[in-house]
Amino acid sequence: MSKNPRFWHHRSVRRISIHAFASVESGRSLTHCSQSVTHFCNNRTSSLNITHPRPSANPFNEWRPTISKPIDSLTERRRRHIDELINRIRESADKLAADGTSRGDLKLLSRAIAELRYAFKVFAPYRDIRKATVFGSARTQPSDPAYQQAVDLGRTMAALEWMVITGAGPGIMEAAHVGSGREHAMGLNIILPFEQDAHSVISGDPKLVNMKYFFTRKLMFVKECDAVVCIPGGFGTMDEALEVLTLLQTGKRDMIPVLLLNAPGDDYWDQLNEFIHKQLLERGMISEEDLALYRVTDSCAEAVEELTNFFRVYHSMRYVRDQLVFRVQAPLTEAHLEHINANFADILTAGKFELSTHLPAEKDEPALTNMPRLVFEFNRRNHGRLRQLIDYINSTAPQDELA
Repeated sequence: MSKNPRFWHHRSVRRISIHAFASVESGRSLTHCSQSVTHFCNNRTSSLNITHPRPSANPFNEWRPTISKPIDSLTERRRRHIDELINRIRESADKLAADGTSRGDLKLLSRAIAELRYAFKVFAPYRDIRKATVFGSARTQPSDPAYQQAVDLGRTMAALEWMVITGAGPGIMEAAHVGSGREHAMGLNIILPFEQDAHSVISGDPKLVNMKYFFTRKLMFVKECDAVVCIPGGFGTMDEALEVLTLLQTGKRDMIPVLLLNAPGDDYWDQLNEFIHKQLLERGMISEEDLALYRVTDSCAEAVEELTNFFRVYHSMRYVRDQLVFRVQAPLTEAHLEHINANFADILTAGKFELSTHLPAEKDEPALTNMPRLVFEFNRRNHGRLRQLIDYINSTAPQDELA
């Protein structure tokens, strides 16, 4: 028997299905859940320079992964961290048996894991490409000005090498992909008994994911995008717009631009904006700074400018323990730093804003190593002010100075 811990790790992952089947009388659903976990585990190892021989017809035969390249210390640490996370998933699956979880709950969890695993796999090759998620009504007709607005938006973003994510159905979802074209389109279709099949632009494309649950679909919409554009729609569009704002306001999503885009001359989102001001703000249910989390416009050009300007200097953010790290694409000067410390000290829990190079914990993102940093201890509460800070940072350098 091999003494290689990698061998035992993968062997134990394979055997989770056997344990699950033996643990619960209604074990078929739990087995499916465990198989989804197993599939997820095996896919994760593919990014760690591990290659696997083709397994035999018996899926539970012992098998040995081989190392195709030497693994440096950073990769080894990453592997250990991933192993720990996989173990947590496996332990949770084992606990389902001990808990006597119902068949219905097991079916829900099994399907959710399978959907997310597959969606992660589809989106993984495109993680380095900027993407805009576009929400809007499935019932909007091609003759509606909002439909053409979505076409124009999709076309413009594709010309800027952005990808466009939609729900892959008719109406606004179709229009945005008509504009972007198939190459720049990604779809998250919801399986419904009545309303929508994937539209012709994205149907059959490997960048299309069909999902049973709204909650897994909504997770992917928000997790994978760099911007959200909401074009007039019904309950679903309102739900998606307000959920994104809630996630930004509470810090459950890294900051991104949110555009409420009307058709030219329309006031659909202006009515919501008025309600937010008169009912939510005036009653103290939100803070004035929260209004910075979104913009309302009826101009496609203004919407595109808002999306692209958000990444004019600011690039991305990451928490490293108590510190929030902004990665920026152009260096901030001492004068900029002085202005930031004078005007945004209210969002700090301790210390000051400081300029920095990459932190040791960021070594797992080598593509961002050379970017300057702004590092500070954020209170994790005033996210509207955080958006205002990003707006200031983006105002510090003219576009033609950026690489």
